[in-house]
Amino acid sequence: MAITVISAGGSIIVPEKPDPDFLSLFRDSMAEYLSRHSEDRLIFVIGGGATARMYQEAAKKTLDNADPDILDWIGIRTTHLNATLVKAAFSALAPDDIVTDPTDEDLQFTGRVLIAGGWKPGFSTDTDAVYLARRFNAGKVINLSNIEKVYTDDPRKNPDAKPIDSISWKDFRKIVGDEWVPGKNTPFDPVASRLAEEAGIQVICAEGHNIENTIAILEGQPFKGTTIGA
Repeated sequence: MAITVISAGGSIIVPEKPDPDFLSLFRDSMAEYLSRHSEDRLIFVIGGGATARMYQEAAKKTLDNADPDILDWIGIRTTHLNATLVKAAFSALAPDDIVTDPTDEDLQFTGRVLIAGGWKPGFSTDTDAVYLARRFNAGKVINLSNIEKVYTDDPRKNPDAKPIDSISWKDFRKIVGDEWVPGKNTPFDPVASRLAEEAGIQVICAEGHNIENTIAILEGQPFKGTTIGA
């Protein structure tokens, strides 16, 4: 039995508003994959994305020196909303409650699919994905966002930035740094990167709207993306 953790950025599920057409296609594709691999299970950790950042920006404009924990909690609550939508889409495949604490000893995983949202301040749902990968002995996390590959620098700001096919955790962490900032938009968050390196977990970053590419990753076939670490 193989368990794969997929960290899906909120921008994939809710780019500006919920995208039911994409979500239906995504669900059907994952269900079809599971039907071909009867022993496999999938864990989806759902981010807050643009919805979280929109509310966080509103809080910053409303509050003087907004507490970072408050901003994180705003983001966390939006992940729960997005995760509830995804759980509803997967229906009978995801019978268990949404995971909001990956360290909970009473956590249940009885179906083929488990859905998780954010946990607590100090990191993004990428870190929750690493915690769940460690808990269920998944050696790989697939990180789906709106970028096809990790770049040497922000290509929106640096025209000389180059796409990366494979990179060590040491070199990747030089790119993302060590500090978490609520709403920070990085290929994989700094806290999650440190924990994944310590645990020897491989992360594959890929563009989440390309569902065929995600299936290729799950199937162990050639894919477009960046492999980080082990």
